[in-house]
Amino acid sequence: MERTIQKRLSVGGSCGGGSWVTVDVYGDPDAPGLVVGPGVMSDAYSWARVAVAVDAWPSVAVVNRRGRTPSGPLTGSYSMRTEVEDLGVVLDELGGARALFGWSYGGLIALLSADERPVRQVIAYEPVMAPFGRHALPDLAAAEEAGDWDRSVEIVNRRISGFSAAHVEELRADRPTWEALRRLSGPLRAELGALNALRPPEALARRAGQVDLIIGQLNRGADPYGTSFDDVRRRLAPAAEAHAEIHELAGQGHLGHIEAPTELARLLNSLAAA
Repeated sequence: MERTIQKRLSVGGSCGGGSWVTVDVYGDPDAPGLVVGPGVMSDAYSWARVAVAVDAWPSVAVVNRRGRTPSGPLTGSYSMRTEVEDLGVVLDELGGARALFGWSYGGLIALLSADERPVRQVIAYEPVMAPFGRHALPDLAAAEEAGDWDRSVEIVNRRISGFSAAHVEELRADRPTWEALRRLSGPLRAELGALNALRPPEALARRAGQVDLIIGQLNRGADPYGTSFDDVRRRLAPAAEAHAEIHELAGQGHLGHIEAPTELARLLNSLAAA
């Protein structure tokens, strides 16, 4: 489906620090459907190819979280609570959602949100939780202070995601891609700091009707995404865990939305059908 509208919503809530987020809506803007929450080093534009290919819901709304143009700044009071409240503003504006889908950091936000408000279905693709990336925070802080965004991109790819030096050099050789990554690395240190400041909850998604967890086949049981995925799965509320299903994205790792958007959209469509 095609993008039909972009909404700009003021956010702030009990966390203070007014900002705003934009939401790219595909399909019928008046019909609640699938709400998508990207993770770190990602924005609404990164998910456009997936959103276009999803057709099992009447609409797909992709949240451009704080810290990403054209959304507003994180603000000094930023935390995981900020993200949950921002998502609540989006859901209220859209009249709810039939399903929440979050990738990585966005997956944890979706699961936390479903712990506070009833959600028919939550789909999380390799959600992460503390202590994910904690070891890299000092280096990320130093890179941010120096304004060295090239270094930030290197840190997240090499020290956190575990990609090879050759992979990083391939990214660097693609100038538009590298520039996009440099821009997206701006909020990285604050986001990972917020993730690691959150005490792991005893239960997740207590108010979700159905939980579907997606993992890339290449990451099963592997650091860092597969092991964090397992940590999250073990923290699902008993009622959510009883109905939770795990789905593999064949031949993929953490970046299915970039490397296999059509396949990921097909999987999402099949989960809506179920």
